[in-house]
Amino acid sequence: MIKNLVRGIIVLTIVLSLGIMVYQFNMPINDKTIGGNLSATDKLSISNIVEYPSNVTMNKTVDIAIFKRKWLDVAYASKSETQKMDIFLPNEGKGPFPVIILIHGGFYKTGDKKDERDYMIEILNRGYAAASINYRLIDEATFPAQIYDVKAAIRYVRANASKYNINSNKIATWGTSAGGHLSALAGTSGDVPELDNLELGNANQSTKIQAAVDWFGPINFLTMDDQFRESGVDGQVHNVATSSESLLIGKQINLAKDLVQKANPETYITADDPPIYIQHGTNDIIVPIQQSMEFSNNLVKYIGSNKLVYESLKGASHGDPAFRRKENVDRILDFIDKYLK
Repeated sequence: MIKNLVRGIIVLTIVLSLGIMVYQFNMPINDKTIGGNLSATDKLSISNIVEYPSNVTMNKTVDIAIFKRKWLDVAYASKSETQKMDIFLPNEGKGPFPVIILIHGGFYKTGDKKDERDYMIEILNRGYAAASINYRLIDEATFPAQIYDVKAAIRYVRANASKYNINSNKIATWGTSAGGHLSALAGTSGDVPELDNLELGNANQSTKIQAAVDWFGPINFLTMDDQFRESGVDGQVHNVATSSESLLIGKQINLAKDLVQKANPETYITADDPPIYIQHGTNDIIVPIQQSMEFSNNLVKYIGSNKLVYESLKGASHGDPAFRRKENVDRILDFIDKYLK
């Protein structure tokens, strides 16, 4: 009888253990966790959840005719027809205005500077100039051409600040997806020579910025597939020759680890990096949310929690309209105000 009882306890223990393992493997993304295999630090990071009710205001495409002071298709370099920007100033105010450089997404292969106009009205109404840029895409050039272009745009804005009534000492970048990666990279690698091509012009200008915003950008290309697997998420596969990241680098990412390291914003983190605001959706199946979480955990060690905000948008997918809600854009502008106003 005692033997039967012992056998029963053993069987019950095994069944319960298997049940817990199955539950953890299939644990859905929610406001508590993004999977069963995260470190304690990761679980702590995701606790900063933002959730918007369904009735909040959504931004709409803006007719740029309402902006009285603007310059369109300004060439910030001359190596490529792609190297153009649109510059907008607030309708009110004398300036010089702090400026936010907007960097579009599109997997490094599509997208346009016009894509960022739907939330630009909040930026201008807050008293900022906006410079929305195009940069060379992967059908034209591989990395580091893209960050070369971003930094050439920063130098151009700084060199021509008086022409456009801009404050050259108050520059931020704000990027979406691929643009988020480039914004983060601009933030951590200011004045790093290997990520600058001074032949693109205005070589005497600094590329250090005063703030950066990263919307769900990839950070460490090599870890994305593992992060999806660890979270039980059937996400986009990146470690193949045809992925956007491999095409950006010029070869399959696991065969070019040195180049991937060069493209990783974490490589250049130092204590004097600017304040950075990072947001990522909990339902992102294109870029794992751990990319932003681990980036923020690495940043905070150097720049401190006062200069860093990391937030998870509950239920938001990659490129979700929730990011561009007026309420969300205003949250980010409140942060930028501390450093550019």
